[in-house]
Amino acid sequence: MQNKLLQEKILESLSSVLPIAAIVLVISVTIAPLTPGTLTMFLFGALLLIFGMGLFTLGVDMSMIPMGDGIGVEISKARRIFIPLIVCFVLGIVITIAEPDLQVLAEQLPSVPNMTLILAVAIGVGFFLVIAQLRMIFNVPLSYTLLFFYLIVFALSFFAPDSFVPAAFDSGGVTTGPITVPFIMALGIGLAAIRSDKNSSSDSFGLVAMCSVGPILSVMLLGILMPDLDAAYTSVTIPDVANTRDAAQLFVHEIPDYIAEVAVALLPIIAIFALFQIFFRRFKRHQLGRILIGLAYTYIGLILFLTGVNVGFAPAGATIGASIASSSAPWLLIPIGALVGYFIVRAEPAVQVLSHQVEEITNGSITRKSIGRALSIGIALSVGLAMLRILTGLPLLVILVPGYVVALTMTFFVPQIFTGVAFDSGGVASGPMTTTFLLPLAMGSCEAAGGNVLTDAFGIVALVAMTPLCTIQLLGLYGNIKARREAKFKRQAVQMELEHLESGIVYWEV
Repeated sequence: MQNKLLQEKILESLSSVLPIAAIVLVISVTIAPLTPGTLTMFLFGALLLIFGMGLFTLGVDMSMIPMGDGIGVEISKARRIFIPLIVCFVLGIVITIAEPDLQVLAEQLPSVPNMTLILAVAIGVGFFLVIAQLRMIFNVPLSYTLLFFYLIVFALSFFAPDSFVPAAFDSGGVTTGPITVPFIMALGIGLAAIRSDKNSSSDSFGLVAMCSVGPILSVMLLGILMPDLDAAYTSVTIPDVANTRDAAQLFVHEIPDYIAEVAVALLPIIAIFALFQIFFRRFKRHQLGRILIGLAYTYIGLILFLTGVNVGFAPAGATIGASIASSSAPWLLIPIGALVGYFIVRAEPAVQVLSHQVEEITNGSITRKSIGRALSIGIALSVGLAMLRILTGLPLLVILVPGYVVALTMTFFVPQIFTGVAFDSGGVASGPMTTTFLLPLAMGSCEAAGGNVLTDAFGIVALVAMTPLCTIQLLGLYGNIKARREAKFKRQAVQMELEHLESGIVYWEV
C-alpha cells in the first residue's frame, strides 16, 4: 500500500518538476546559455527534487498531519485558556527556529546576526500563533483580524529603514516553509475539530496567514529599534564544475550539511510530540509505528529536496537572471519570469500539502486543480511584477499597498473559508523553491542590471506571498456568484413547475 502511495507521490512531483526543467533547458540553449557544469548541477538537482518531494509529501501525510491534528485536539480540551496559549507560543518559536528557509534568509543578510534575526522572527511567529488561537476561541472573523494587523504593518513600514522593508516582508513568506506549514495547518484543523458551529471548518485555515504577519512586524521593529544594523546581502556563488563527476561530488559534499540541518529542524517537533504522547497517550502502538515511518520519509525526502534546490537550482537561477538582464533584450525577464512562476509553484512541497488539506476539509467542493490553477496565475503575476521592479526600480510598497488593499477588501465579500485558504496559500507559495531559485534569479538580474539588490531584488518573496491572496479569493468570489446563479435558476425552475401544475389544476376544474 505504501509503495503504491509513494509511486503516486513521485509521479505527482515528476509532473510538477518537469515543466520547470523543460523551461530552463529551452532558455539555456537559446537566450541564456548555461555552462555545462551549471546545467549538470541543475539536472541532478531536479532529479533529487522529484524523489525528495515524493518522499516528503507521503511522510507528511503519515506523520506531521496526524501529530499536529492530535496536539490541536487535545489542547483544545483544556479547561484553562492559558494552557493552549502557552503551548501555541512555545510551538511557534520551536518550529520557526527549525525552519530551513529562515536559515537561508539569515545567511543572505550577513550584517544582521543570524541568531538575532532568527529569534526575532521566531518570537513573532509564536506571538501570532497565540493571537490566531485567541481569534478562534472568541470567534473573531479572520478578515477583521488581518485588516487590523496589516494596517499596523504598513504604518510601521514608513518608519523602518528602506533596506529592511523588503527583507521584513520576505521573512513573512520564508517562515511558512515545508516544516512549518504541514504542522501548523494540522494544528489548526485539530483546534477547530472539537467545535460544531458553522465556522469551525473555516477556522481550520488562517493560522499560517497569522503566522506570516509576526515575522514582518518583528523584522521591521528590529530595523527601527536597532538602526545601527545595516542590511547587506550575500551574492550567489557559482561553483566551478568541470564535468559530471565534479557535479556529483559537490552534491555528495553538501548532503551531510543538510542531513544535520533537517535533523535540527525535526528533532524539536519530535521531542514535543514525544512529551505530548507521554502525557495524553492519544495514539495507539500501530499509529505510532506509522508516524515513525512517516517521519523517516519526511526526513529523507527533505534532505534530498533541500540538497537539490540549494545546490542545483540557485546557481542556475542566478546565471539565467544575469544573462537575460545583461542581454540586448532585458525586458524578456518579465515574460520569462512569469512563465517560470506559473510552473514553479507546483513544485513547492507545502503547496501539495495545502491543496490536499483544502480538498479534504471542503469534501471536494474546492478541488486541488482549482487551487493549483489559481496559485499558478498568482505567482506568474507576482514574478512578472518582481522583474518589472528590477528593470524600473519601482518601490516595493507601490505594489504591495494596492495589492493588500484589494486582498483585504475582498475578505468582506467572499466566504470566510476562502479568506483563510487564500492568506494561508500566500505563505505556502513562498517556500524553498522561491528562496533558492526565484530569489537568486532576481538577485542575478538585479546585479547585472546595476540595481540595488536590497531594495529591488529582495521583495520577490513578498510579492509571491501577496498575489495568491487575490487569485484564490477571486476563485471564491466566482464560486459564490456561480452558486447564487444556480440557486436562482433552480428557484425559477421550481416556480415554473408550480405554475404549470396550477394551470393543469385549473384546466381540469374547468
